[in-house]
Amino acid sequence: MRINPRTLESRIITPFLKPKPQQGFTLIELVVGMLVIAIAIVMLSSMLFPQADRAAKTLHRVKSAELAHSVMNEIWGKRYDQNTNANGGVPACGSPLGSSCSAVLGPEAGEGRNDFNDVDDYNGLTQNATMLNSSQTYAEAYPNYQLSVSVAFGPAPNTKLVTINVTTPDNEVITYNLVRSNY
Repeated sequence: MRINPRTLESRIITPFLKPKPQQGFTLIELVVGMLVIAIAIVMLSSMLFPQADRAAKTLHRVKSAELAHSVMNEIWGKRYDQNTNANGGVPACGSPLGSSCSAVLGPEAGEGRNDFNDVDDYNGLTQNATMLNSSQTYAEAYPNYQLSVSVAFGPAPNTKLVTINVTTPDNEVITYNLVRSNY
C-alpha cells in the first residue's frame, strides 16, 4: 500500500489546527472600564486637585508671617520711647522719677525711615516704605502683599501695643500683635 504524502500530511496537521477564539473586549467590558475610569477621575478632581489651592494659601500665610516677623524683629530692637535712654530706661520715662514719655505716636519731624529709633516711629508704616538700610520697598520684596503697622498706647501703664496687619494676595488679613513695655 502506497501512502500519499499529502493525505498523511493533512491527517497529521489538521487535528492540531483549531480555530482560535476571537480576542478583544465585549461591549459590557468597555462600558465597565469607562465607568471605573470616570469614578477615578471624579475622585482625583474632588480630593487631590483642591490640595493645590490649599498649598497656595499655606504659602501665602508663611510669607505673611515672614514679612510681619521681619518688621516685628526690627521694632523689638528699638527703644520704647524717644525720651528713653538708648541703653534702657533708668529711670524709665513715665515713671515717677523719670521724664515724661512723648505723647505723640509716629516719627519725629525730619526723621526718615533709616532714622527710626523708637517703637512709636513705626506707627503708619506701610508696604510702600523702604526696608531698613535699603532702597527696596516692602512692596517690591513682597509683591501683592499689603502691610500696615499701627502703634497705640497699651492697656497697662508704660506699654505700647504694636499691631501689624498683613494682607495676602488672597485678601486674607492676618494680624500680628506685640506689646512693648518700658524697661
